[in-house]
Amino acid sequence: MSNYKPKKSNLKSLIAKKKMKIEALSKSTNISVDQLNDYQSKKVMSLSNAMAIAKELDCQVEDLYDWKVVKE
Repeated sequence: MSNYKPKKSNLKSLIAKKKMKIEALSKSTNISVDQLNDYQSKKVMSLSNAMAIAKELDCQVEDLYDWKVVKE
């Protein structure tokens, strides 16, 4: 069985691709700018926040990260 772990956030590039500002994403998702900045660099987002962000960026949740396969 394989597990998947987030390797690198794609949030910054996805926001840029949509020509959106982080403040607009913050407002539309009700997630603070500070929290979104954390997601871009180091913190892994919760599933509910990932769903909200993916909806606003018109992408799939799995698009938010580059993933690493971890075999058990």
